Amino acid sequence: MEFKRVGVLGAGNIGIGVVTDLVLHGISAVVVDISDKILTRAQAAILNNVRCVPLLSKTLPRITNDEAKQRMVLTTDLQDVAACDFIIENVTEDWPVKKSVYENLDRVAPPEVCLGANTSCISITQIASATTRPANVVGIHLMNPVHLKPTVEVIRGFHTSDQTVDTLLQLFAVLNKEAIIVQDMPGFVSNRISHLFMNEAAFVLQDNVATADEIDMIFKKCFGHKMGPLETADLIGLDTVMRSLDVLYESFQDPKYRCCPLLRKLVHAGHLGRKTGKGFHVYPEA
Repeated sequence: MEFKRVGVLGAGNIGIGVVTDLVLHGISAVVVDISDKILTRAQAAILNNVRCVPLLSKTLPRITNDEAKQRMVLTTDLQDVAACDFIIENVTEDWPVKKSVYENLDRVAPPEVCLGANTSCISITQIASATTRPANVVGIHLMNPVHLKPTVEVIRGFHTSDQTVDTLLQLFAVLNKEAIIVQDMPGFVSNRISHLFMNEAAFVLQDNVATADEIDMIFKKCFGHKMGPLETADLIGLDTVMRSLDVLYESFQDPKYRCCPLLRKLVHAGHLGRKTGKGFHVYPEA
C-alpha cells in the first residue's frame, strides 16, 4: 500500500513527533487540533525537529524546512482527514473526549481507512467500540521522541483484523520502525509497568526519602536509564500520568494503581511538567 497522506489528530508532544517522522520520510501529514495557536506552536516544534535531525541521527532522512512545510496541512476541521490513507489519533487520555473523536472520525473517514489509536492506557477494544469499524482499529503506543524511536508497541484489539495489522506494518516499513505486537488489556505492557514505576517514585518523594533529583539520579547513574522516573513523568505530562493511573485503577480495581496524592496535588496546582515549566522539576526554558 502507498501512503501519500496520513491524518494526525492531536498536535501535542507525541503528535509533533509523529508528524516529524512522517514528513522526514516523504509522507504528507494532515494535522488536526482544536486551535490555530496549538497548530502554530506544533509547526514550529516540527521544523525545529527537522533542523536538529543531522545532530541527533545518522540514519534519518535530511529535508529542508520548506520541504517539511509543503508536507504539512494544519487544520482545525476534522473533515480534512477524509482523503487520508491512514489516521493516527493522539488526543488527550480522557475517555469522553476520545469517544467523541472516534464517533466523529468514523463519520468522516472512508470505511476502509484504518485508525491507529495512540493511547496511554485506555483499552483499544473500548476505543474501537465507538466506531462502526472495530476491525480497522489498532493500538499504536508511540514513545517520545517518536522520530528517534525505532520500535513501537502495537496493540491488537478484540476485533482488530490481520489486514489492519498488516497495513500498519506497511506504514512502519516506510518509517523504518519495528513493531512489537501485544494483546489488549488496559495499559498494555509498557504503561501498565511504567506508570507503577513513576507513581511509586512520586510516593518516595512524598515520603521524603529523597529529593526528585536524587531519585532520578539513582536510576540514571545506578541503572543506566536515560531519564529518571520523575523526569519521565514530567515529559509525558503529570495530567496524562494521573489520568492514566485513574484508568488503570478503574479497570483493574487494584490499589497498586492508586494515584499518589502528591502527583494529583501537582496536577491540581497546574504544575504539569515540561509543558508548563514546572512539575517534579523546574524547566526555565519552558
